[in-house]
Amino acid sequence: MALLVILLVIFAAVALMVILGERFGKPMEQEQQSKLSKIAAIACFILIISLVIKEMF
Repeated sequence: MALLVILLVIFAAVALMVILGERFGKPMEQEQQSKLSKIAAIACFILIISLVIKEMF
């Protein structure tokens, strides 16, 4: 039963984010999108490297 409650809460949160994102979100400019894409790629790389180092010790 607890699993169903958790799934329901997650579904409601995602639905709320989609509704609010469609209503209040604005499209990103190309340069801002490319800048965030570079930052996200670097952050993912650092996260993967840190997890590998953590598992080694």
